[in-house]
Amino acid sequence: MKELIKDVIKTFHGYSFDHIEIPTSIPIDDLKTAKLLERKENLILYGPVGTGKTHMATAIGVEACNQGKKVRFNRTSALVNDLNDAKTAGNLGKMLKQLSKLDLLICDEWGYIPLDRQGAQLLFQVVADCYEKRSIIITTNLEFSKWNGIFYDEKLTSAIIDRLIHHSHLLVFGGQSYRLTHSTIRK
Repeated sequence: MKELIKDVIKTFHGYSFDHIEIPTSIPIDDLKTAKLLERKENLILYGPVGTGKTHMATAIGVEACNQGKKVRFNRTSALVNDLNDAKTAGNLGKMLKQLSKLDLLICDEWGYIPLDRQGAQLLFQVVADCYEKRSIIITTNLEFSKWNGIFYDEKLTSAIIDRLIHHSHLLVFGGQSYRLTHSTIRK
């Protein structure tokens, strides 16, 4: 028997912005309405584990889907695995073409798992292809200065950061882990 796994759909209903530093360059309404996609802007959601980054990224993605936009949500490591598999199977061009049709690419847990050299190069290719053509949302708990530990190449790391931050807003998440504070173990 095949088991079906469904992701939990997250929206902005009841979402709290209390512990998030949001730059003045992007109104909260532009997040809630996914308006930043019209301008091909990126978001980098940075902060500790459990502070609402993935929830926000998902909620923006859901809103974009509700507007008829094409969205893909991936754990970054899963996207890189898919890219590696496509390259091995000779289907990389096909996968890159599919990604080029998106309005929004969400890369969750950026930097949680180190990449091999080929994976880092393929991820760079995706980021470079997105530049000024579609929006990317990245969730991460690593500051930029530590990204070289993901990509192992200073030039590649610099090139990725350069393309991502040009049309980007950095939201800094703080506070306690939601999962930890609402854990049944703590009750």
